[in-house]
Amino acid sequence: MAENKTKATAASVAAHLAAIADETRRKDCEALAQLMARATHEPPRMWGPSIVGFGSYHYRYESGREGDSCLVGFASRKGDISVYLMGSFPEREALLAKLGRHKVAKACLYIRRLGDVDLAVLEQLVARSAASAKDRYGTGGG
Repeated sequence: MAENKTKATAASVAAHLAAIADETRRKDCEALAQLMARATHEPPRMWGPSIVGFGSYHYRYESGREGDSCLVGFASRKGDISVYLMGSFPEREALLAKLGRHKVAKACLYIRRLGDVDLAVLEQLVARSAASAKDRYGTGGG
């Protein structure tokens, strides 16, 4: 079975965020890191070279695949900020409906700028997703 490429590292989150060239994007990512730390009660940690993650859990699927992942996280990508959440959790759809301008895939929320969304709703999404991951998988990976 293939090993996960994205693992927790000792790289500096502050240095990673400081290296974001676009000032608006950098400030959004710094604010998002603070929001996620507040919502999860976990410090930020780099997962691979580009994901800022919070907390961790160990998963094991029926297929036998297993690994560690962050409870929630984000990455500054070319067009958007990718926010990594659980694919389903209570109130997810209702909160997304109130969030503001965004795109969504199964477990990924895409935001162009933090100013496009309601930050209180985003914080609720992050907190509920992290709680759902803890309930489903426990904690202690990465």
